[in-house]
Amino acid sequence: MRRNVELKARLRRGVAGTQRGAAERSGTPGTELRQEDTFFRVPAGRLKLRRFPDGRGELIFYERPDTAGPKLSQFSITPTDDPDGLEAVLARALGVLGVVRKRRLLYLVGQTRVHLDSVEGLGDFLELEVVLSEEQSVEHGERVARELMAELGVQDEDLVTGAYLDLLLAKGGGASP
Repeated sequence: MRRNVELKARLRRGVAGTQRGAAERSGTPGTELRQEDTFFRVPAGRLKLRRFPDGRGELIFYERPDTAGPKLSQFSITPTDDPDGLEAVLARALGVLGVVRKRRLLYLVGQTRVHLDSVEGLGDFLELEVVLSEEQSVEHGERVARELMAELGVQDEDLVTGAYLDLLLAKGGGASP
């Protein structure tokens, strides 16, 4: 399985300042993505089908602790040209937990994917994914994430646990496709 160290934080002061900082560090204006993630019931980890506006999709399985701050995530991604068919099979076999819709601005800063996410029903978030090579330690990834977090002005109290779906379900939303 591939690995990264990731963190998620609420952008309480808005996206603009963080967007400027991410653009400066990446040297690009970022790439806008629209994503719809359907989560399925599984006994361990998380399984989601991500849909893109062009009709493609990705089936993503990942395992990570639900803790605030930088944490190891192990994941597998399989592309699909038939997300509708795949969703129908998975929904019938496993059941759907909920759906998350978001607009994502993606910046690449070194080995880190910086996501500025506007999540329907939740608001604005920063997500950092430090992509680890086989020889890099989790501690290295945590250090990179903490440094970038500080550079972008994210405070410890902004960090959140879990997935966007968990936050939506806690609010009483996200539970239906």
